[in-house]
Amino acid sequence: MSRMDKYKDIHKESQKEEKQPFGFRREIKKNTQKNQSSSERDATTERYEEPEEKFYYQEYDQKPEKKRFNFKFPSVKNPFKRRAKNPYEQKPRRKRSWRRILLMILVVLLGFSVISFGVGNFAAKHDSSMPKIETQEFNGVESSNGTKNILLLGSDTRDNISGRSDSMMVLQVDGHGKPKLVSFMRDMYVNIPGVGENKLNAAYAYGGADLVRQTLKDNFGIDCRYYAMVDFQTFEKGVDALFPRGVQIDSEKDMSSYIDQPISKGPQRMNGHTLLNYARFRMDEEGDFGRVRRQQQVMQSVFSQLKNPLVLLRGPYAAGKIWGYLSTDMPNTFVLGNFFNFAKAVGGIERLTLPADGSWSYIDTANAGSALAVDTNQNTQAVQAFLDK
Repeated sequence: MSRMDKYKDIHKESQKEEKQPFGFRREIKKNTQKNQSSSERDATTERYEEPEEKFYYQEYDQKPEKKRFNFKFPSVKNPFKRRAKNPYEQKPRRKRSWRRILLMILVVLLGFSVISFGVGNFAAKHDSSMPKIETQEFNGVESSNGTKNILLLGSDTRDNISGRSDSMMVLQVDGHGKPKLVSFMRDMYVNIPGVGENKLNAAYAYGGADLVRQTLKDNFGIDCRYYAMVDFQTFEKGVDALFPRGVQIDSEKDMSSYIDQPISKGPQRMNGHTLLNYARFRMDEEGDFGRVRRQQQVMQSVFSQLKNPLVLLRGPYAAGKIWGYLSTDMPNTFVLGNFFNFAKAVGGIERLTLPADGSWSYIDTANAGSALAVDTNQNTQAVQAFLDK
């Protein structure tokens, strides 16, 4: 057989093979002898038998995995041994519970406030410089609209027997909107139950806080559930404890020639004693009208400056001291239940002064001297509309 014929036979045999599929590789191995002569091959070409084919497949362009020797000696795991960090391992992010954090902060602040209040209250009750004061009998009732008004009394003495009420106010904190404060001029000539006609501030001297409550009810239709009496010493100590650097206030006029502490006109800081003198001043042409206005100004300034964070931290301790000095029948449950209502006073207080404009006139009386004759019906309508709105 010629060489050309040999190549033709090889070409024919190669056409019988299947084409290689895309992405795979095919290998065919034939059992042929390498050094076989052409004469011997011709003798065996009568019948061509397809040799056994072996196929193997491999993914296109995929690198074969390397075999690694991963034998590890058995060992006891140490629970305290820190495992090396895997740079490719992604740990799940922990979700921060802001509600839990906020709750913890509130619990800490509440605990701090309770402890500070208790320390201040203990210090007030064991203060030897302040005479003890007993709680008065007070038959308070709720208002017709369900609110529990508080009768605030400022007295020039610390006992419950003598003295007249220097200031009289009614505070409503559990109503609608901002807290409301009603101030009563002490020179109003009213009918005191069981006593007769006299100035309003005489009611405290005749029958204490409960008689003041009855007088306000009969003349102006105001119901009060609780009372709190603050004497001059309590006011000074409370202000100094709450504001060690004094209360910032804009003085209406120069009062240096009338009181022991110099008070000039304009913005300034006042300690407890000076602030008390400013609130009680009435030696000018306005008399009791100017004093009531300044008392409301003082309360507004004190509440507005409670926004200072340092004052808020001292607040529970100062409140505990004032609470220990007070004569009041308010239970702790009422104070705690209306904590946020009291806090609203920081944003401002709605104020009303009685007698209302155009409802009074000056008169001379035989038993009380110069006084204010008031129209009780007009003032009753004014105060009811103010508290119920």
